[in-house]
Amino acid sequence: MTSDRGSNLWRASSRETFSATPLDRDLSVDLLVIGGGFTGNSAALEAARRGASVALLEAETVGHGGSGRNVGLANAGLWLPPDEIIAQMGEADGTRLIRDLGEAPGRVYGLIEREGIECEATRKGTLHLAHSDEGFKDLSERFRQGNRHGAPLQLLDASEAAKRTGTNVYHGALFDPRAGTIQPLSYARGLARAAKAAGAAIFERSPVTALARAGDHWVASCNGRVVTAKSLLIGTNAYHLGIETPFKPEFIPVGYCQFATVPMPAVAREKILAGGEGCWDTALVMSSFRTDHAGRMIVGGMGDSEGLGAPFHASWARRKLKALFPEIGDLPFEHSWRGRIAMTSDHVPKIVAFGPNAYASFGYSGRGIGPGTVFGTQAAIALLENNPDTLPAKPVQSHSERFASARAAYYEFGATLTHALPIRAAAS
Repeated sequence: MTSDRGSNLWRASSRETFSATPLDRDLSVDLLVIGGGFTGNSAALEAARRGASVALLEAETVGHGGSGRNVGLANAGLWLPPDEIIAQMGEADGTRLIRDLGEAPGRVYGLIEREGIECEATRKGTLHLAHSDEGFKDLSERFRQGNRHGAPLQLLDASEAAKRTGTNVYHGALFDPRAGTIQPLSYARGLARAAKAAGAAIFERSPVTALARAGDHWVASCNGRVVTAKSLLIGTNAYHLGIETPFKPEFIPVGYCQFATVPMPAVAREKILAGGEGCWDTALVMSSFRTDHAGRMIVGGMGDSEGLGAPFHASWARRKLKALFPEIGDLPFEHSWRGRIAMTSDHVPKIVAFGPNAYASFGYSGRGIGPGTVFGTQAAIALLENNPDTLPAKPVQSHSERFASARAAYYEFGATLTHALPIRAAAS
């Protein structure tokens, strides 16, 4: 997750390549997609496969935003446990979202297989790790709620968590066999490649500078050209640029940074995450770790590693690695990067119907891969069929976030303060 492309592991290791020229002509299409990440590329692919004419405009390059800076955990569901989702959305709507996002990893890995996307796809599950006794109580409740809604979750004790991870610092774990890990930039590029092969017109270095409704069509200005479309999807999420009218997504931008070592020695790879799971923890200032196919250990945590707290975040990553896995604690970090998460106050993604035949999908709150794929795919279907009932969440007319900048600063301060403190001791 960084603006420095040279240090982003995903850019360095991606086996999928994709490039497109800037928009250089006027177009008239069925669907215009703005944003070349998981959401936009999934929408373009689905619409093109259904025979629609599609134009996708990406201001930078495909996967430039959060999709190319992601941790790469293809999780099921949201951060919220099921009962909280239902409490916020109601029984019917909440249950539908829980079902659709529970199926999200299957849809992701299904697309990877169908389109032959080379993205280090590893469906060995994920481990949500208890950082404390209270964290384990939280996981126990998530286990109960998830099983009640049909999720095949397994609650693991501290001993089993240590066996799976190779570290004894955690008090237990919640294992989700539906999930897994991917190389996120490769996945984004692979989706774009597949969409282009299906007939979508994709343009990079093509920022939209104006967007308006003209009669019964949408008109976008870009690179001195015009794209006219029957339907419109904005899928920029945390990397929305330029246009503010007729719509600009509102969210709380939260920084997340990652640090990747050189490949681990063979003896360490046999012990550390030998089963191939991806991990994150229950701490308020969340952290994650996983490996890639080359055997690098990737440690991530909340915080902006290019901001004022950069020294604290970098120091924390080294101390975290040593606390988790002393045997590789001194391995050099050869990559570090950061990005933005589009957080909503209620941690529920939003689909805003901001005009006729127009949606904006955003606010995945750190769960970009599954929700982005599902929301993008279903938004394309809903727009082409004029049927919002196909969406995983009811569209709303507007969404606002109060004090977003202040709350973002608060989260960054909290992450910096936490990362300045000593790492907590191992579980007994």
